Amino acid sequence: MPQTEAHEAYEEPRSARLVAWGNAWFAGHASPDDTADAVRGDDESHVVRGLPGADGVGLTLALGRLRTMGATGLRLALPAPGHPLGLTGPAEFNGRAMETGEAVLAVGAPWGLVPEALWHGADHADDGVLAVTWHALPVNPGFPADVPALRDAERELMEGMREATEALVRLDVAGAGPEVQRALARLRSRSSEPDDLLAPGYPPRAVRVLQSARRVSALVALASVTEGAAVSASEMAQRAGALRPLERTARKARVAAYNAAVDEPR
Repeated sequence: MPQTEAHEAYEEPRSARLVAWGNAWFAGHASPDDTADAVRGDDESHVVRGLPGADGVGLTLALGRLRTMGATGLRLALPAPGHPLGLTGPAEFNGRAMETGEAVLAVGAPWGLVPEALWHGADHADDGVLAVTWHALPVNPGFPADVPALRDAERELMEGMREATEALVRLDVAGAGPEVQRALARLRSRSSEPDDLLAPGYPPRAVRVLQSARRVSALVALASVTEGAAVSASEMAQRAGALRPLERTARKARVAAYNAAVDEPR
């Protein structure tokens, strides 16, 4: 996998954009139009379905409706099989979020949103239209599962980066090619990640943690698909063992960074 593809594989999901800019809007740091534009990105349209009193509306009206229902902010969930990161239940919402790999939970209102992206048209690259539907579903109140405090996420990420880097170098993953070598180098440099990953109002530590988590995710994506010098079954198993906890740690750090706007003390 080329270096650029690894970065593309870990572009921030739509739920993350909605959480970041939604929290900026709730806090008065972003206008409704700027928030909707930032979340929509290159997509053609975003529609929210199933929200009481606001079914079939755009993001701006949906956020306003959530506020009238008591919401004060948004949290991110990035679940994976066996790891319901950021979820609170019930089973219907968790199942849909697990299938998609992402979701948004309102803070102060028992509702969550799960995106569904659909292409319309024969050729996705040329004349297709990407429409996104956010499915609103009831969620259980409570703090989401397995989300660390931001300071703990940063510490766990640094420890995981050190341990996994040592293991990967020992297995000669760097010998796989220049892409992996550059990914390893990025673990020690912040210059490769932009400073505006999050929306206005987020603390600098959240930006720093997200930068590190993205670099780790890119490394995991590269090391997962390149053979390197680890060609035996036992060496491949060792590499998988080194990457598995690191991938989980990076996802936890990303969620903690996005949720910092509502979970970290001011």
